[in-house]
Amino acid sequence: MKIETTLLILIPVIVAIISSYLTYYFAIKSKKNEAILKFKEEKYSNLLILLQGFVGKTTSGETKKKFFEEQYKSWLYSSDGVVKAINEMVQLVISAKGKEPEQEKGKKAVGNIVLEMRKDLSGKTNLKSEDFRYTDVIE
Repeated sequence: MKIETTLLILIPVIVAIISSYLTYYFAIKSKKNEAILKFKEEKYSNLLILLQGFVGKTTSGETKKKFFEEQYKSWLYSSDGVVKAINEMVQLVISAKGKEPEQEKGKKAVGNIVLEMRKDLSGKTNLKSEDFRYTDVIE
């Protein structure tokens, strides 16, 4: 058998093996990224709901406690921007010393958290922190 014939047989086999591996690698990577995104979306959704403990008529010590439990866990998966935005809101609450923080500063802090979550999940956004609006449920 000539070298050319051997190469004609080996090259397609090697190319097939490499392309199969690359297809497998990118499929696994895509599934992993999809699972991470779904996980973050679920966790951010929980944090967003618990942010109600800091805003308007829904302010609640119990909800704040649950928020802080989730916030501690969020250090494992949140982007740097989300962690910093939450820390800014927490600092605002601490500096209020048991009183309700200035309403505009509070709205901006919560809006920044939501904005950073959107950026982490979708990569970019044209919204600003002021675009997030919280509406109290009227009984």
